[in-house]
Amino acid sequence: MKLVSYNIQYGFGSDGRYDLSRAARIVDGADIIALQEVERHWQRSHFDDQPELLSRLLPGYHWVYGPAFDMDASERQGGRLVNRRRQFGTMVLSKLPIVWSRLHALPMRRTLRPLNTRNAALECMIRSPAGPVRVFSLHLAHIAAEERLEQIDYLLAEHRRAPSEGGPWSGADDEPSRDWTSGETEPENPLAAIWMGDFNMEPGSAEYRRIVGSTPYHRGAAYLDGFVDAAAVAIEPTGDFHTHEKIIDGRLAKRRLDHCFVGGMFAGRVRSVASDMGEVASDHFPVRVDIDLETPLGSGGR
Repeated sequence: MKLVSYNIQYGFGSDGRYDLSRAARIVDGADIIALQEVERHWQRSHFDDQPELLSRLLPGYHWVYGPAFDMDASERQGGRLVNRRRQFGTMVLSKLPIVWSRLHALPMRRTLRPLNTRNAALECMIRSPAGPVRVFSLHLAHIAAEERLEQIDYLLAEHRRAPSEGGPWSGADDEPSRDWTSGETEPENPLAAIWMGDFNMEPGSAEYRRIVGSTPYHRGAAYLDGFVDAAAVAIEPTGDFHTHEKIIDGRLAKRRLDHCFVGGMFAGRVRSVASDMGEVASDHFPVRVDIDLETPLGSGGR
């Protein structure tokens, strides 16, 4: 299956032009799409409802939007109150149904300067041919490693208790007349997970090591409840693989800030990882991951 993660910078390209359709064209065709920096009702983006616009530009996808930043943007028109929310967050689109989703508001440190905003991780449970998997579109803090480490610790704790915690509901319905379950069986909350997004960290950093762990004695080892960097286990070489370019201290810095981390059970299933380096539809480049989510778990595809 083809997965792509893309920080679209609310439709503004590195050329300074606002054009949401460019980002949509780049990700179109992937089986699962994780987007970051998607917004609603901001003046800078013409007060567009970007999740709705993206759903029109990408028909045929199931989608969920999760706002990390939510402020009142209501106004009165002809004496009538028009309720609107100014939002900024992440989005997941999938060719397969998104069975359930939830939004995680990540730990945040209040700053005096510079501006710091709330971050979030959008979690979507999808039943792939390989089995149920929790797919995340997330965006970690941009200011300091300490804040990112707190956010990663939160996500790891949520991850490891997923199977025992259960999904949106569990147990037998003792009020069937109220139809709490709509006749469905209990939804899964599997250990299998894939994290995609803008992590604002580079390989080898303290935050990166917090996710993948230190180099084990057995190179390529993968823990069942842990994560591996999809790029590190990709069958094809990544070459000059980076996802972001910025002038820092007068020099062009090429950094890999956007990642895909796959649960240990998928470590041997990653076929390739690439970045569309040079795309100008955002200040980031999209990350593409080809992974075997067709072979059922336990049938030799691990």
